[in-house]
Amino acid sequence: MTPSSAMNAILEVRGLVKAYGDTRAVDGVGFAIRPGICFGLLGPNGAGKTTTIEVIEDILPETAGEILYRGRPRSSTFKMQIGIQFQHTTLLDFLTVREMLATFQAFYNIRSGIEKLSALCRLEEILEQYADRISGGQKQRMLLALALVNDPELVFLDEPSTGLDPQARRNLWDIVLDIKGRGKTVVLTTHYMEEAQHLCDEVAIMDHGRIIAQGSPDELIRRHCRGTTVVLPRSGLPCPPDRLGVQWRAAGDTIVVETEDINACLKTLMARAVDLNDVIIHSPNLEDVFLKLTGRNLRD
Repeated sequence: MTPSSAMNAILEVRGLVKAYGDTRAVDGVGFAIRPGICFGLLGPNGAGKTTTIEVIEDILPETAGEILYRGRPRSSTFKMQIGIQFQHTTLLDFLTVREMLATFQAFYNIRSGIEKLSALCRLEEILEQYADRISGGQKQRMLLALALVNDPELVFLDEPSTGLDPQARRNLWDIVLDIKGRGKTVVLTTHYMEEAQHLCDEVAIMDHGRIIAQGSPDELIRRHCRGTTVVLPRSGLPCPPDRLGVQWRAAGDTIVVETEDINACLKTLMARAVDLNDVIIHSPNLEDVFLKLTGRNLRD
């Protein structure tokens, strides 16, 4: 975190600690978020990201540390100034989508118009449907609209696309990008690395209560996972692997080549008459960074 980024931050977290007895669920976390970006907080189960967000949102009290909104400690009106889309929310199923939006609007002095919200979150066709009659994707879009009823500058999205099919997920991504394009600042938690790489300008990866890496997705990829992987089926090789002119390693029925110069690598393989039709080329992505830093073991 640089002094300039902290100076211009809409949200700044300094030395945040949340302890339960001798256990520190959050252990000295600090970051600053510039206005108008999507900031992703990533981590495996139990890393502390949800606890961090709930402390920032003033749902849980901090044990130590400081949280600044627009350069000042959070005031008693902070909750009224932000938008929160929870992963699980109990809704009034006997209300229509329009009535649900109007009910939540009544909690705030500053309000976004229902027609504006429905257009932004693509709810026009379901405004008169009951909340328990809409699909999973439609429900997530409605929950997003509920997080925006008070026209907040800072919006927290907790696993917004969990359980959605690929089409509904992509639709939700477009809406989040639209929200960011309107100058809102988005704080996103997600388990989908593709989602984080697509939406986030900056990410912080947490593990064991601490931030272990932070930067833009491209910066983190360059820093932690350089090079490109080329996978070749052994059955398609015109010669033994040792005669291909590249460094390789065996992986079952394939050989794996890791290279810093993909163009030179492919030219060498083509010069050896390797059939590239069945070649798999993998450029590193945010998921590779995440797995490298947090490990591949499953966590409950």
